[in-house]
Amino acid sequence: MKKLMYIAFSFVMLISTVNIASANEKNDKALSATQQVKLEQLTSRVEQIRNMDKSELNRQEKRALRTELKQMKSEANAISNGGIYLSVTALLVIIVILLII
Repeated sequence: MKKLMYIAFSFVMLISTVNIASANEKNDKALSATQQVKLEQLTSRVEQIRNMDKSELNRQEKRALRTELKQMKSEANAISNGGIYLSVTALLVIIVILLII
C-alpha cells in the first residue's frame, strides 16, 4: 500500500512540475503570413463586437455573439499556441494505461 501511495505522489509531483515548467516558457515562434492575416481578422471582428450597441439586441442575438466570441477565442489560441491541448486528466489516463500494459 505504501508503494502505491509513493508512486501516486510521485506522479502528481511530476505532472505539476511539467505544467509549471511549460507555463513559464515563452512561445517565440513566428506566425506565417496566413496565420497573421487570420489573427488580424479575428481581432478586428472582436473590436467590432466590442464597439456594438448591445442594448438593442434580444437574448438570442446576445447568445449568438457570445458563442461567436468563444469560437474566435479558441481559434486564436489554436493559431498562436500551435493547437495541441492535453489536459492533466488525459495525462493521468495515459500514464495509468502505460503502467497497466
